[in-house]
Amino acid sequence: MKYADCYREAVRLLENNGVKEAGLDARLLLEYVCGTDRNTLLAHPEREVSDEDEARFRELLERRCKREPLQYITNEQEFMGLKFETAPDTLIPRQDTETLVEEAMKEVHDGMEILDLCCGTGCILLSLLKYSNDCSGTGVDLDEKSIELAARNAERLGLKADFRVSNLFENVEGKYDLIVSNPPYIPSAIIGTLEPEVKDYEPRRALDGGTDGLDFYKVLASRCKEYLKRGGYIFFEIGYDQKDAVLELLNKEGYKDVLCIKDLAGFDRVVKAWYAEQR
Repeated sequence: MKYADCYREAVRLLENNGVKEAGLDARLLLEYVCGTDRNTLLAHPEREVSDEDEARFRELLERRCKREPLQYITNEQEFMGLKFETAPDTLIPRQDTETLVEEAMKEVHDGMEILDLCCGTGCILLSLLKYSNDCSGTGVDLDEKSIELAARNAERLGLKADFRVSNLFENVEGKYDLIVSNPPYIPSAIIGTLEPEVKDYEPRRALDGGTDGLDFYKVLASRCKEYLKRGGYIFFEIGYDQKDAVLELLNKEGYKDVLCIKDLAGFDRVVKAWYAEQR
């Protein structure tokens, strides 16, 4: 079967199964199976796809038609220009979260110590380490498989970080210049209304923020200051409608210059603040 014909058939099947970005996903799956790049479809549409590759492509396409996320099929996702391994036990890195990294980078200086809570794949912490000098990082997550995945991502990127299993601050020691977190923040009742790729495949523990979506922020606001060096910064990702609630939590706990930054789509996405230790 010709390359372009495989692509067109895949687009049709994905569209019929409600996949929103059918064209993009069809192309990425085909490139993944055939070891090609984005130019192949335009430059070599008549290229023959081997029977073996075609069979493999159809197998993966069937999984995507069942709304399994593309990133769990290919086991990778690009984030901040870096490729991260992904796995079904761990939240998929999202472009929206790049806003958190970009904003945190504005406060990162050589030699800083960084703590990433709910680190998942390690994409936030490892991106900060990759694009800074002589910084050290600790990443914690409740899930052991996520910690193993984050450690593999550090190795493939040639970076050193301390990843450990911890229920938030349970196994955290010392003080840090910067604390970052993309915690679960979706209200429990909302999860069932999300796209099948999210509600049926991504781990609920990485999504569920409790009744009002604020469970983790309440703990973070209360406890982060115990682990911040004087003048240390915090950066949290938030849901599009959680700005006022999270800012109120931080202001009540004595953080300074509490503000919210929008993502590229114009949604409230990142909360930033710093803490001056009380004497």
